[in-house]
Amino acid sequence: MAIRHPAGRKIRAALLQVHSIAGLGLALLLSLIALTGAVISFEDEIVDHLNADVMQVAPRAMPALSPDELVSRLKVVPDVGRVAGMTLSSDPAAAVHIRFARDEPGGRPSSLYVDPYDGHVLGVPRGEEFFATVRRLHRWLLISGDGKGWGRQITGVAALGLILMLVSGLVLRWPRRASSMKMWLKPNLALTGRGLHHSLHAVIGTWVLPVYLVMAITGLWYSFDWYKDGVVWLLARPHVAAAKMQPKQPRPAGSAETAEAVGFDRAWSTIQREEISGFAKVQLLHQAGPGTVMRIRSWPKGSTLESERDEFRIDAATGQVISSERYADKTLGEKAIAGVFDIHRGAILGWPGKLAFMIAAALMPLFAATGVLLYLSRRKLRPSRQRAALGDDAADGAGERQVAALGNTKR
Repeated sequence: MAIRHPAGRKIRAALLQVHSIAGLGLALLLSLIALTGAVISFEDEIVDHLNADVMQVAPRAMPALSPDELVSRLKVVPDVGRVAGMTLSSDPAAAVHIRFARDEPGGRPSSLYVDPYDGHVLGVPRGEEFFATVRRLHRWLLISGDGKGWGRQITGVAALGLILMLVSGLVLRWPRRASSMKMWLKPNLALTGRGLHHSLHAVIGTWVLPVYLVMAITGLWYSFDWYKDGVVWLLARPHVAAAKMQPKQPRPAGSAETAEAVGFDRAWSTIQREEISGFAKVQLLHQAGPGTVMRIRSWPKGSTLESERDEFRIDAATGQVISSERYADKTLGEKAIAGVFDIHRGAILGWPGKLAFMIAAALMPLFAATGVLLYLSRRKLRPSRQRAALGDDAADGAGERQVAALGNTKR
């Protein structure tokens, strides 16, 4: 017979309390974050499919327009904003994707696809506004301020709570005997009621635990600056960490006018020289802040991940390279830092990884529902257990009185 240690029972009871309280408090929030994450798992593929007709043009023998020529031709289009960035491709059949800066109220106009040969507008990307809203809900809960508001801290607290539940749940589930591993990993669908709820909650939770742990650990990157700085300090080389941990400067008044006046052509010419070996696409972005420095991202041909890119800072007025980060020159830790987003959504494992992460995220409401049902059933069973315990104590007391009476009779 196994001996039950009172200390062990108390620790398990405390862990169960922590697990239950965290789960009840975060059930709806975690379900919302997970479901929105599942929706945007294949955003790129869905948007590309929806916009196949406006993302492609007929290749022509004539040379493509320069970035500044494209911007100047857009000025005749009514209600377009200030061009903040554009994505150009080495594919002669690919349209140019133009993005605009935020307006005075803080809104951002819809981006446009334009013909690289004559600059005429091909169309507004379908699904862009929908996915942008879902993404803001996933990251910041649509709270005002977006990444500068309270939303990112709230999602960060949810991620910390999820880690707490995963660790406590794993300890509570840890098998005491090797023979129980099959039961540990296989749900018993023949059960009903509380037994079925517990089996689904515990067993399927064990399956997705590694995925949830990766999601939570990488999700904290986007919520807390202290966490981000700590990861950079731990994984990056000292000079790289020092550069990345520099505080961001506030965007000064008048920087929009500076960006408007500088243009893209010099930076575009420089990046063509720097990436002489070829690229699949290049993104030119006016950088917030003083001066004329432009941020450039370049993806090589054959790249499958968002993180597999070279990054440059180029003075848009002179074309001089201020700094460059080659993906091939990064250490393993620095590649992990660059790939936080790809790790977070499972893309690091290709489309099977993205699919697995999407399914795991979509299962979060299952744990919320079964967790609440298990909590309610425990509360319902508690009075009967207490009555049973009181009954046992009464029986023990009666037995002791009978023994004492029998001893007195014998004397």
